Amino acid sequence: MSLAARNPYSKYEDHSIFTATKEDLTLMLYDGALKFINQAIVAVENKEIEKSSNLIQKVERIIQEFQITLNYKYDVAKQLNSLYDYMYWRLIDANMKKDVNILIEVRDMLREMRDTWKQAMSLAKK
Repeated sequence: MSLAARNPYSKYEDHSIFTATKEDLTLMLYDGALKFINQAIVAVENKEIEKSSNLIQKVERIIQEFQITLNYKYDVAKQLNSLYDYMYWRLIDANMKKDVNILIEVRDMLREMRDTWKQAMSLAKK
């Protein structure tokens, strides 16, 4: 029996990913980045070095995905790329130093971007 068959939530989650719009997937990525960075903050505070490193790297990969998928036919893409680049390098710095303050800085930026994205999605539906 597969894991998805034993766990109905997992099956639902898989289905929601496969049927999501690009906009919804972006929102899911923001949510995932926020989840991982919050877990990384706790791991750093608990001196769980390897765990914190793995979690920070997950956030880095999400940031890279955002950068890869930018559409440069819109002027805002260059500005977003600069923000993502800044966050990416701050995450590397936070990972090397195990600095919670840097993680909080990046988390706050991600949260603001996520909230803006969600608001834009709502406005686009109207």
